[in-house]
Amino acid sequence: MGQGSSSEAPRLTLEQLSHNLAQRFASKCYTPLEIYCFHSVFGSLADSESDIRYWSEATLCRFLELPDALGVGSVLFHMTSYLGAFPFPSHAPAILTFDAMLKVVTILTERYGVVIKQRRRELWFREIYRSMAVYDREVQSRLMEKDEEKGKKKDRDSDGTGDNRPTTSSRTQGFAVDAPEDDEVEYQENAEDDELVLAALDAMDANEVFQHGEQSNVYHSIIPADNLLKLVELLLLIAPIDPQESISTFASHISDDRIERLRNVANVILSSFGVEKNPGISYTTFSAVISTSLPFLFDGLNPLFEHFLFAKDFDLSKRKSDAAPPAKAHPVVPPPKIITNPEPILQEPGEILDLTLLSQLSFFIKGSNLFRRLRPLYSGNKHGFSMGSFEKQVFNWRAPSILLVSGTLLSPSPTSTRERTLSDMLPPKRLPSSLSQHPSQEDPSTTTLTFGAYIPVPWKHTPKQCFGDSSTILFQLSPTHDVFPASTFSSDYTYFNRPLTHPSGLGFGTSIPHQTSSHTHGSSPTISLGPVSLHLDDALEFGIFTHFSAGGGSFQTSHLPFRKGKDWQDRFEIESLEVWGCGGSEEAEEQRKRWAWEEREAEARRRVNLGTGDVDADRELLKLAGLIGGERSGGSV
Repeated sequence: MGQGSSSEAPRLTLEQLSHNLAQRFASKCYTPLEIYCFHSVFGSLADSESDIRYWSEATLCRFLELPDALGVGSVLFHMTSYLGAFPFPSHAPAILTFDAMLKVVTILTERYGVVIKQRRRELWFREIYRSMAVYDREVQSRLMEKDEEKGKKKDRDSDGTGDNRPTTSSRTQGFAVDAPEDDEVEYQENAEDDELVLAALDAMDANEVFQHGEQSNVYHSIIPADNLLKLVELLLLIAPIDPQESISTFASHISDDRIERLRNVANVILSSFGVEKNPGISYTTFSAVISTSLPFLFDGLNPLFEHFLFAKDFDLSKRKSDAAPPAKAHPVVPPPKIITNPEPILQEPGEILDLTLLSQLSFFIKGSNLFRRLRPLYSGNKHGFSMGSFEKQVFNWRAPSILLVSGTLLSPSPTSTRERTLSDMLPPKRLPSSLSQHPSQEDPSTTTLTFGAYIPVPWKHTPKQCFGDSSTILFQLSPTHDVFPASTFSSDYTYFNRPLTHPSGLGFGTSIPHQTSSHTHGSSPTISLGPVSLHLDDALEFGIFTHFSAGGGSFQTSHLPFRKGKDWQDRFEIESLEVWGCGGSEEAEEQRKRWAWEEREAEARRRVNLGTGDVDADRELLKLAGLIGGERSGGSV
C-alpha cells in the first residue's frame, strides 16, 4: 500500500482545488470584457488584511445598494459566504476573496453550466437552500421533544398501554421536520445525491475529496422563517430589475406604505411553507413549494449579481490606486445602459393588481410576459359587473390575459335571495372553507381571498367546448400563495357562457354541462364543479373555488405540504374583478381596430331598411333576431 501511494502525484489542497474551479469558471463562463469588469469592480472596493483582499458585509450591501429598511444585508451576506466555499461546505462561511466572489456570481447568475454539466434547476435550488440553511441545536432539541410527544401519542393509540417511553425513531430521527412521510421517501433516498457538487468536483478531477467527507445533508437543517421573509421582500422589490439597472431605481424613495405592502405579500408567500406551525423551513417543504408554486422566485438574483460584470463609477470613497486596472491593455468598458422614457413596469395600478402583486405573479409566470407588458382590459367597478361588459372589453384581445378576482367569504347560511339561489345550484354537501385549515388565526369575515388565472389564448364563447391549453394556470394569491397548473386528465380549462345559455357564467376547470329537459321545465339547475375549479356566476356577484384532493380534473391539486389531502370550497362575494392583457402596443392597436370595425358594423346594421317603411319596426325585428340592442356590440352573432 505504501509503495503504490509513493508513485502517485501529490494531492492538491482544498484551497488549490477551489482556486482551480474559480479559474475554470473565469475562462469558460465569461468573456474577457466581463472578467475585466469583474476585476475592476472587485478591486475598487476590496479591503486588505494580511495580504488578503476581500469584501466585507458592508461593502457588499453598499455595492448592491440594498435598502436598509428591509434589513436583508446580513441574509444576503450569509448566502454569499456559503456559496463562496462551493463545492466544499466544510469551509463555509468563506472569506469573500476574488475567487470566492467569482464563484458566487457564477452560481447566482446560473452561468456554471459551461463547466458543470448540470443545468437542472432543482440542483440550483438545493444550493440556494444550503446557502440560507442553519443547524441550530436549540431548534433541533425543541423539534425532537415535539417528535417524542408524537411518538408517545402514537404508542398509546396503537397498544392502549399509555407507555411513555420514547420510540426508537423519535430518538434517531433528528429534526421532526425531517421525519419522512410517505411522499418524502424519494427525497430521503436521494438525500446524499449532491449532483451539482459532484459535477463541480468532477470538473476539477477531485471526486475523491467528496468521498472523504465533503457532504452536507440538507435534511438536517432548516431555513429560519425571518431570514426567508427578508429575502422574499427583497425579491419582490427587485423582480423587474435588469442587469444594468440599479436597485435605487426601485428603492430610492421607498415609503413606509410600500415596505408594509412588501411585508404583507411576503408573509402570504411565506405561508405557503407552513411556517406558522414550524420554526423554520425544511428542505422537503422548500423543494415541494418552490418547484411547483414559486419556480421563478430567485430569478431576481440573476440580474442583481450580474452588476459585477458591468464597470461603473469605481470611486465610492476608495483610493484611486485600489481601482487601478492591470497594466496590460483592456477593451473600453461600455457605460451603463440608459433608457430614455422607459415603458413603466405597470402602466397603472388596478384595485387588485399593483407593483408588489405583479412581482408575486412573476414568481410563477415569466417576468418577460408581465413587466412593461400588461394592459388593463376590464375592471368590474369601472366597466360594470356584467357578462356583456366583460365580453366587450376582453374578447377582442388577441393575446394571453390574466384574470384576477377578490372578495370575502359568504356566511355558512344564505342571507339574501341571490345567495339562496346560488346555494340551491350547488351540491347539498358543503365543504369547509380554506380559512378553516389556514395555519394563521385570521378572521374569515374580513379576510380577502384573491384568486386568478393565466389564459394563454384569446377569449371566446363556449356553448359546447372549453378553450385554453396546457399552459393555462389557476392560482391563489391570498391569504395563501398557491398555484394549480394544468393537468393532462382533462382539457376543460376555460369557459364563458352568456346568460342567454345555461348554465351561464365563466370559470376554469369545469366541463360544459348540457341543458337537460328537466331544466327546461323550470326545475332548479345545478352546477357541476370540477375537482379543482373556479366559477363566477353570470351576474359576476359570487365566486366559488373548489379543491377536491382526489384530483382528476383540468388542474392539478395543491402541492403545499399542509394542504395535501385536504378538501375545501370557498364561496365568496366578489368585490373586485380585473382582466389584464399580456402584450404590447401592437396587441393594443389590434384591439382598437377590432373595436372600430365592430362599431362600423353596428352602425351599418342600425341603418338597415327592411322595406317596411317603419324604421322603429325594422329595429324591433333586428332586436328580435339578436343582431342589435341589449348589451351586444353588434360585431358578432
